[in-house]
This record gives sequence, structure tokens and C-alpha cells, in this order.
Amino acid sequence: MSRPRLFLDSSALFAGVVSETGAARVLLQLAEAGSIGLIVSEQVVAETERAIARKAPRAIVDYRSALRSVGLQIFPDPPKEVVEANQDLISDPTDVPIVLAAMNASVDYLVTLNRRHFIDDPLVAQRSALQIGTPGDALAWLRALWVDAL
Repeated sequence: MSRPRLFLDSSALFAGVVSETGAARVLLQLAEAGSIGLIVSEQVVAETERAIARKAPRAIVDYRSALRSVGLQIFPDPPKEVVEANQDLISDPTDVPIVLAAMNASVDYLVTLNRRHFIDDPLVAQRSALQIGTPGDALAWLRALWVDAL
């Protein structure tokens, strides 16, 4: 079985770095152990660093360390014209590049804490052909995947 690949948006990455417990932190630990692959986009890296600098400035060092230690794969942001052509993917236009980057990275799961724009709108998953859920949802999906593989 190949290693599952999960795309973290900035809310999930932020939670994994700032919180010492919780599902997002467990995902970072699983990546550090080599059990899963974590993918982000350039936009996610920048958004997360800005959020940490604003909300938890002491965690900047931990954030930069996490980027290295968990082996995050950073995908380029999609071109502006591709983003403009795909505005119907999700209701918030600022999230279109995130969905497109996850699609381009061919991930197995998009992890987010943004329920309003990603999870509560089932059309996002349908249009993108991505599984989308919270860090807790992603952990449950991983458990089921690994149990089925036994």
C-alpha cells in the first residue's frame, strides 16, 4: 500500500503547529514518522506563517522546524488565469487556489478546519473529486484505510 497523501490548508497546519494535542498535531507526527505524506501549497505556507506571527508569535520557530521535520511537500500555487477560470469550485474566491493546488497534487484527502467553505458545502468535494474533512475526520479515514489493509 502506498503512503497516503494529505493536503493541509492553513487552518489545519496552524492547529498542528500551535496545539500540543489534537488531531492536526497527530497528522504532523504521522508525517514525521513517515507514515503519511503531507502536502501544502506556497499560499498555505505564507498564510500559516502570517497567522502564527499574528496569533502565536512564539510558535514561529516551531513552525519553521515543523516544515523541515515533517517533510512537507510544497506545491506551487496555480496560475492566476487557472484560478479565475475555476471560481465555481468553492464559494470563497480566496480558497480556490487551495482546492486547485490539492487537485494538482493528486492528494488522497484535503484537511481543513474551515467547515463553512469546505466541509458544509458538499459541492466542493463533488466538483473537486477530493475527500475533504477535519483533522479528526482525516484520522478516522486513515484508521479505516489501515485496518482494511490488514
